[in-house]
Amino acid sequence: MTSSILIATDGSEAAAAAERFGAEFAARQTARVIGVCVVEDRFARGMSEDGLGVAPPPAEPMANYLKARAEASCRRFAERASAAGAECTTEVLQGIADDRIVERGQKTELIVVGRDGQHAAYRTGLIGSTASGVIRKTAKSALVVPSRAQLSGPIVLAFDGSPGSRLGAHLAVQIATRLGEPIHVFVDSKDKGRAIARFEEVRGLVGSLPVPVREISSTLGRPDVKIVDSAREIRAGLIVMGAFGRNRITDYFLGSNSAAVVRTSPVAVLLAR
Repeated sequence: MTSSILIATDGSEAAAAAERFGAEFAARQTARVIGVCVVEDRFARGMSEDGLGVAPPPAEPMANYLKARAEASCRRFAERASAAGAECTTEVLQGIADDRIVERGQKTELIVVGRDGQHAAYRTGLIGSTASGVIRKTAKSALVVPSRAQLSGPIVLAFDGSPGSRLGAHLAVQIATRLGEPIHVFVDSKDKGRAIARFEEVRGLVGSLPVPVREISSTLGRPDVKIVDSAREIRAGLIVMGAFGRNRITDYFLGSNSAAVVRTSPVAVLLAR
């Protein structure tokens, strides 16, 4: 059972979705919450003289503003957590955002981050740099929350037989039991024999649950696209999958099914480690 969760916020509207989702998720799991907001060094320390003869603006006013904003973000989150019924403490940290979140998250079991972040309107990619850094660097399970995600509906468990997906199966069982939601198990079935073996394995992992377990298979298309399509079709509230697939080196350097699902899913994605 997940007993401690770190929820990161930057105070933005995009982060507010992660705050709400994370606080409700923690309350439903009866988990203790630590809310953190990071004042980034690159902004707090201001600009330096670069030899062009133009004096940089003073750093102190910006540093004071950023600290005050981070404190206000933590107060807002604490209010949301309290309203959701979650036990919560908050901290303002300083440094490189993803590094500090990963470091502080080492003492928790799950890290929750918003997918989009404060500068989503100016970003050309599909996932914020802080969220991307956290899910790449952390050794903990991570829950990535898109802006409009809601904690309501079935759980999609994407199972490929990897160690991460086996851990995901155990987490899905715990979460489904607490939420009272059914689990839909997705297996890529281009290889029929392997698909049958994976369904048999996952049946053993989920055991006898007090909630329904349904099976989904796909013979066509990319697995990441089919996972997201399946989540949309059943109006899922959460996708659970391994952070890495069966080829971890390829996943890290070339992009994996899990990375693609995180980028495109309208549903929150829990990456199990």
